[in-house]
Order: sequence, then C-alpha cells, then structure tokens
Amino acid sequence: MPTESTSQPQLMTVEAVEKALNRSRASIYRYANTDPETLNPAYNPQRLNPELRVDKDDLLLFHPNEVARFAQDVLRIKQVTIELQQPAETVTHELLRAILAELQAIQQQLRSGEH
Repeated sequence: MPTESTSQPQLMTVEAVEKALNRSRASIYRYANTDPETLNPAYNPQRLNPELRVDKDDLLLFHPNEVARFAQDVLRIKQVTIELQQPAETVTHELLRAILAELQAIQQQLRSGEH
C-alpha cells in the first residue's frame, strides 16, 4: 500500500486551525480569505489564505506555513508551533484498507490468469 509522501505537506482543516490558534470556529471563518462571489480570491497578507479550491463546496484547507505566518504577522503571536498529527485510526480506515487488500488480491489473480 502506498504511503503518504513526507514531502507533501499535510493540510489543516478549520478545526485544526481553530485548535492551533486557540480561536473559535467563527473567528477562523472571519479570518479566512474567502468571498462568496469568487472561488479563489487573490492572496491577502492580512487574511488567512486557504489552499486553492476546485469547487465552492470544497472544504477550506490551510497550509501549516500559512497558518503560522498569519499567527505571527496578523495575530502577533510571538511563538508559533504548528503540530500535525496523524488522524486516529477508525473503523472506516480499517474497512477501506481491507477493501483495498481484497481488490489487490483480485487484481493479482486476474493478472496471473492472463498468462
């Protein structure tokens, strides 16, 4: 099973930013650089800029460096530490992993039957 690349940064949800900055969900949405008329507004150094979205219904996700920049430059928090933790293993993850293993086994059997 492929593993997540360490070079690919893990993006933060609104909940993760809320926890990291010790602010309410409502204030995170007020800080976020969003506009109901524009899917991806231009970068604003005074706002918390989310990652680019494809659809207006996509979740707001934030790069950890952007959250740290915003905390230091706008909120004037001197010491900023952003810790990313792996999400807790859930029954859904286990089930998806079992489905993937089963599909890989079926694919392997189909390939071995072709020869």
